[in-house]
Amino acid sequence: MRKAEIKRKTNETDIAVSIDLDGTGAYDIQTGIGFLDHMLDQLSKHALIDIKIRAKGDLHIDFHHTAEDVGIALGEAVKKALGDKKGIRRYASSDLVMDGTLTRVALDVSGRPFLVWKVAFTHGKVGEMDTELFREWFQAFAMNAGITLHVENLYGDNNHHIAESAFKALARALRDAVEIDPRAKDVIPSTKGSL
Repeated sequence: MRKAEIKRKTNETDIAVSIDLDGTGAYDIQTGIGFLDHMLDQLSKHALIDIKIRAKGDLHIDFHHTAEDVGIALGEAVKKALGDKKGIRRYASSDLVMDGTLTRVALDVSGRPFLVWKVAFTHGKVGEMDTELFREWFQAFAMNAGITLHVENLYGDNNHHIAESAFKALARALRDAVEIDPRAKDVIPSTKGSL
């Protein structure tokens, strides 16, 4: 049962996250930020991870605290649901296209969090969301999930597609990396014996 629930409450946000790594991609996400909800819907659907999120934040100030804290809480939930990581494939990558956009994600569920972000936007917003907050979300997610995560947009000029392809590529790579390998289902994928 690779499930987890996380509650995170600060003076800026109040967030509840529940996930099932072995789900069907069912999602019920309400952050108060429409475009972030759309991206997290895509993450859930294409990773086949069931995700429920309820977030209330200080959106009257801006979207930064909510976007970052949702990344933190979702990352913590993934880490908790993975447990000792026994049987996972650990490494995965995805090259994902959306029309004229190509984005690559490579990741290692290593327990050593790190983000390489090579994504540039030509506009300051997609919908009502500041494009600089996408990096903040990925950073928060990677650090709290314990994942080494590389995200690179190779080309594309539609900012909506650049952002969405990054989330979808993360989804596909995450799906493969956290999947149980039937050839090594009782083995932690490291010569150290732990991750």
